[in-house]
Amino acid sequence: MIKKEMIAMLLAGGQGSRLGILTSKVAKPAVAFGGKYRIIDFPLSNCINSGIDTVGVLTQYQPLRLNTHIGIGIPWDLDRNVGGVTILPPYEKNTNSEWYTGTANAIYQNIDYMDMYNPDYILILSGDHIYKMDYEVMLDFHKANHADVTIAAMPVPYEEAKRFGILITDEDRMITDFEEKPEKPRSNLASMGIYIFNWPILKEALIKNADQSGLDFGKHVIPYCHKNGNREFAYEYNGYWKDVGTLSSYWEANMELIDIIPEFNLYEEYWKIYTKSNALPPQYISGSSVIEKSIIGEGTNIYGKVYNSVIGCNITIGKDTIVRDSIIMNEAEIGDSCTIDKAIIAENARIGNNVVLGAGEEVENETDPTIYTHGMVTIGESSVIPDGITIGKNTMVSGETVASDYDGNFLASGKTFVKAGDK
Repeated sequence: MIKKEMIAMLLAGGQGSRLGILTSKVAKPAVAFGGKYRIIDFPLSNCINSGIDTVGVLTQYQPLRLNTHIGIGIPWDLDRNVGGVTILPPYEKNTNSEWYTGTANAIYQNIDYMDMYNPDYILILSGDHIYKMDYEVMLDFHKANHADVTIAAMPVPYEEAKRFGILITDEDRMITDFEEKPEKPRSNLASMGIYIFNWPILKEALIKNADQSGLDFGKHVIPYCHKNGNREFAYEYNGYWKDVGTLSSYWEANMELIDIIPEFNLYEEYWKIYTKSNALPPQYISGSSVIEKSIIGEGTNIYGKVYNSVIGCNITIGKDTIVRDSIIMNEAEIGDSCTIDKAIIAENARIGNNVVLGAGEEVENETDPTIYTHGMVTIGESSVIPDGITIGKNTMVSGETVASDYDGNFLASGKTFVKAGDK
């Protein structure tokens, strides 16, 4: 019988609807990040850097690019005969087949996978956070406290605490109470959605609560373990951790990578971030181009000026084009004489010549004012913006647009335009 001390279950099925058009064709963990990575690279790299060689990745929403990216796990050294990385989509069973309906329901539907390794501990991770954490140190804390459940937690400002699951602990960090998004928080220790469970405890909690609709860790499993008198501890984490769940937090996290002294350092020798890399030629920077404080991916050709931006791989930026404070994802093409200000341009997009993105004053977005904010312009994957178009702030464009789609070659601030026929 195979025996693994701890295996990881990585939840990567989420749609990430607050990322707007960026996740219309791709699961949130597969969204490009930091020039050459995808969001899921961070928890996967944490696993292998922490000595965890068995990872189940639970997928559901738009999994194609995620599956292709992970493959058999070679970049993370997770191509193993025993263990390694396994993609776990929902599948047909002989009774009550269903989609994953909640975080814990997804884990419940894969009890057989976990049993196969007869583990002592199960590590539950989310596939959409940017951070570096040594899970082995968390496991040592779990063992030292003879815990049944350990929840990674970090202090957040009190005024933000009501957005999180909040842990109330005694002086030994034992959890005495748990509040899901409280109006008046009694503590500022927020759950990070990273859990270590003793496997028998988790298995029992999942089976006992299996009929709860949308079975969830925060709402059902953790409270159930608490009520049952299981020993629950909070493992305090004080490093960099970012939930890139909204467009503005996604933009911020990318911009923090190019700070003079980045809070989150991609260049540390002892804690590498691994990713699937295509065989691309080096970057080409022309004689007339200017680049300041930016990340530039492999295979990218720059003929214009780039300031304070994160530029992915295999991108062309035309001559006399100025790009500022923007994120441009892999395979995008930007023509000549454009001005790109605070834009997020998704993969394979084509921007014509003489295009202005981010013109004029800020106006609230008409369709999704909570998503398209902070003066950004968001261009969807494989979209086309024809020559000579000017687009305002807090805007979103998706689809292969043509000049006649724009009134006077202009899309005003706050407008959303999805080309008919584009999903």
